[in-house]
Amino acid sequence: MSQRIEKAVHVLMRDGLIVYPTDTLYGLGGDAFSEEAVFKVFEAKGREFHKPISIAVSDVDMISAVAVVDEVAQVFIDKFLPGPVTIILKARSIIPSILTAGTKRIGIRYPDHEIALELISRFDSPITATSANISGGPDPVAIDLCNVPHDYAIDAGSLPGTPSTVLDLVDMEIIRPGAECDEICNFIREWLS
Repeated sequence: MSQRIEKAVHVLMRDGLIVYPTDTLYGLGGDAFSEEAVFKVFEAKGREFHKPISIAVSDVDMISAVAVVDEVAQVFIDKFLPGPVTIILKARSIIPSILTAGTKRIGIRYPDHEIALELISRFDSPITATSANISGGPDPVAIDLCNVPHDYAIDAGSLPGTPSTVLDLVDMEIIRPGAECDEICNFIREWLS
């Protein structure tokens, strides 16, 4: 395993793109702090530049380094992460504006998957966390469905396949229902009541 992760980190360090497994789908990863790598992610997916791209982190400290974590966000992170949720927070200035598409907010994944966490931890920096498919294509639950250009892929077999729930913790609203949505809805109701 470590050889595959070392190879993936090597690719990331040179602004290349990797396909990696998460607790939901295969992700397309590039160095989140490299505008060149992020541009390649948009191109590979055929994604429009006005649509933000989320990032993946390997620990809570990495979340605090890239986004503003207020009280509600901290409570949510402690309860649900790592897990199949994308949280949207106010981005710190360290985040390239190409990722936020001018929204000044960043979507963050802290996946509950050993390979993803080890990969990001070894790279020691966030990577992009968009699905490894052409925009609008079938969910990449297996490596042969990862139809985007990339430099290296880590095959971890079939993945669960339910996309992450996307939760905007600034406005307290669910942007996209997905995995664990019922529990997340309950959390929002309790917090707002």
